[in-house]
Amino acid sequence: QVQLVESGGGLVQAGGSLRLSCAASERTFRGASMGWFRQAPGKERDYVASISWDEGRTRYADAVKGRFTISRASAENTVYLQMNSLKPEDTAVYYCASSSWTGPAVSRANMYDYWGQGTQVTVSP
Repeated sequence: QVQLVESGGGLVQAGGSLRLSCAASERTFRGASMGWFRQAPGKERDYVASISWDEGRTRYADAVKGRFTISRASAENTVYLQMNSLKPEDTAVYYCASSSWTGPAVSRANMYDYWGQGTQVTVSP
């Protein structure tokens, strides 16, 4: 049963841009907030950004503030992550997820109910 599907990953040079998309197959799976996380080889899964569906309130990890922008298209149950000024250290598998929660708690991976399969982002020097 497909629930969250990411797309848009790929290979880009440092300084370039990519836009990731995450579509929920049904409204049921989108929760109250959607978030993006990333996991580099040998490292833990880290919070990147999140957005609430009703108010569109956004939150970002310090590492991506000013470079990444999260947005939503409510009618399509889709969230986006626009990534600009990419750095090699942004290389990771990026996952989207949905949470029943809003507020600061959504920076924690264990607050999320559904996860996508992940999409690879590789930034070359």
